[in-house]
Amino acid sequence: MNTGILYLVATPIGNLGDITYRAVEVLKKADLVVCEDTRTSRKLLDHYGIKTATTSFYKSGRGGSVKPVPKVDYIIEELKSGKNLSFITDAGTPGISDPGNILVEAAVREGICVIPIPGASALTALASVSGIDLTEFIFLGFPPHKKGRETFFKRLIAFDIPAIYYESPHRLVKNLELLKSLTPACLPVRQEKNIILGRELTKMFEEIVRGPVGEVLEYFEKNPGKIKGEIIIIVY
Repeated sequence: MNTGILYLVATPIGNLGDITYRAVEVLKKADLVVCEDTRTSRKLLDHYGIKTATTSFYKSGRGGSVKPVPKVDYIIEELKSGKNLSFITDAGTPGISDPGNILVEAAVREGICVIPIPGASALTALASVSGIDLTEFIFLGFPPHKKGRETFFKRLIAFDIPAIYYESPHRLVKNLELLKSLTPACLPVRQEKNIILGRELTKMFEEIVRGPVGEVLEYFEKNPGKIKGEIIIIVY
């Protein structure tokens, strides 16, 4: 029996209209949709009348530690039996700062075909409207919660090309404060880094804030009600 195919399907990062026709068709035809969180994915699936069975697949942990994902073996066996599976995350393109990479690694190791179904991504969405030279940039994912956090930002500041990372609203102010305090000591010439911060991209309250780190920090300190939703930041 031939093995099935694992599809990595990009889903909207906010606006439900930001999904491709191909993605909807692949999700409808799949034998099983593997979701980072079935509760979050249900809104999208119901919106497009996708009745395919679902199962959850997520990783958990605190302070940067990650617990093993218990369903890897089950999902691989389903693929080996000839079933075609689609993997979707809570939002955006799978395999980037989510458990998708764990699943893909296991599938590739077993010789299973993995096909990307491209689409929305917070990373490319903000990069496209940055207005700065992004011929080269580095993506760093999420900063560590505790251990390694200062090292993360020192490394980020030292790059001579733009650095992009995801941020949690719960740690935004604290991490901007750290970024501001570390900047003078890490740069050869005393100067301040600039940032472009996008939050709630494609949603009703979408906002893009630009300026020196200190100014953006002050803006959110004065407007704490705006510190919500998914956040992505470019430092340059």
